[in-house]
Amino acid sequence: MGVGRDLGHQLRRWLEQDPDALRQSRALTNRLMDALGAEEALRAPVRDLASQPLLLQVLHSQGAQRQSALSSLRQQLGRTYAPAIERELLDLLEAATGLGGEAPAPRATGPNPAQPPAEPQGHPLLELAPGVALAASGALVLCWAGGALDRQLLEGWGWSGGMALVVVLGLLQALSLGPLKGLPRRWWLESDQARDPHQAWRWLSSPWLHANGAEAAVNLALLALLLGNSPLQLSEVVLRYCLSALACQAPAAALAQRWGVERRWSGASGPVSALIALAAGLSLLRWRELGFASLGLSIPAWVLLLVVGALQLGWQLPRQGDDGSTPLQRLLCSHWAWGLIGGLAWALVSWLGALR
Repeated sequence: MGVGRDLGHQLRRWLEQDPDALRQSRALTNRLMDALGAEEALRAPVRDLASQPLLLQVLHSQGAQRQSALSSLRQQLGRTYAPAIERELLDLLEAATGLGGEAPAPRATGPNPAQPPAEPQGHPLLELAPGVALAASGALVLCWAGGALDRQLLEGWGWSGGMALVVVLGLLQALSLGPLKGLPRRWWLESDQARDPHQAWRWLSSPWLHANGAEAAVNLALLALLLGNSPLQLSEVVLRYCLSALACQAPAAALAQRWGVERRWSGASGPVSALIALAAGLSLLRWRELGFASLGLSIPAWVLLLVVGALQLGWQLPRQGDDGSTPLQRLLCSHWAWGLIGGLAWALVSWLGALR
């Protein structure tokens, strides 16, 4: 299900922010129950785990004491729960502590149960294929849905496809802060989920919600500026948005798998970066200023490139886990960097095409 790992990452962030607030089992239980949401199958096991003194030792101790408490807790989980539930709880512990997980112990049926042969690992790019294929095919479905909505509703209102996309993204983000508070955690994509076929749907859902509220506000404002006067219909805007996000997601995820970088991908940073880089690149190649005007506001592309670049560096360079990655690796595992590369490359192609 992946819920245990998501919950473990959330617990780890809480510990980094305020470890003293989670030194009591009751406080820890309340936090985990709120974050778990509607996952009824795990509510009782997670509540029981949170009440264990061993868990508090694992979270707040170090060295040999922590390893001993973690080993005891793993054994206890193996004796108590079925393999599927045990796996989710072990994933939670692994993500929360950053310590290597142990697979659930096999249920022996004899004195010397046979061990199945290890399965060979596939190529990293092939492991990402289910997510890439689902995102590409889902983009076509969303394009069709956008066209139907455009014909039935938006044409009568006089809305542009760009503004309709901004409204949809803003509405989803607003709902994630209130009635659907747990939605972003279920929609975003993390590096350890990118090659899991059971989590492939996250490749399609991750561009529609931001995990970072400040980044969401910036990207929504930028999309309104970039697409507010677009003549494209909603179907075309949605198709380009989804495919641009996928074009940024695929290389970022491939590099994260190769380098072992822990990343979380969500939101519109890739498409926004590509649009700004395209205009900035054409401004430089044609040696004339290009910009964006919407709602009475006009801003040169190079200004947006510098301002947004500074903000994104502040969001993308910090580590999101104990992965030992370099700043350049973390940057190249981000949507924003690949949007920048793609936009500049497309600007060069467009410029060369105009010279022929």
